Amino acid sequence: MQLLPSDAKKVEIAGSTVDFYKSVENGITTYYFDTSKCGPPEPMVNAMAGLQLLDENSKLVMINHKPPMGLFPKIQQNFDYDINEIEDGMHSVTFKSNTKPQTDFSQNTCAG
Repeated sequence: MQLLPSDAKKVEIAGSTVDFYKSVENGITTYYFDTSKCGPPEPMVNAMAGLQLLDENSKLVMINHKPPMGLFPKIQQNFDYDINEIEDGMHSVTFKSNTKPQTDFSQNTCAG
C-alpha cells in the first residue's frame, strides 16, 4: 500500500483476509488495510475486523475503490468516519471510535 507511513509494520488481525499494518505517532495508533482490489464481502469483513481494534487512542484507515456505503449504517452509532477521494479515484475512509462499541461485528456482509 503506497499510503503507509515508512514505519508501518505488518500485523496479524483475526478474521481479516488482507494484510493490515500498524504505526504509532504521538501516542495514536493507526491501523491500515487496502481492499481496493477486493469484491464484496471482503471490504466489510476486513473493516469489521479492524474496527474491533479501536479505542480512544487509535484509528483505522481503509483504502477501497469506493466508500463502503453498506457498512456505515451498521457502525455509525459507535464510530465516526471521514471519507476522502485519493489517487486514481480510490477512497480512504478513516474510522475513529466515538463510544464503547456496541456494534454487532458478526454482521460483516452487505446486500449491495
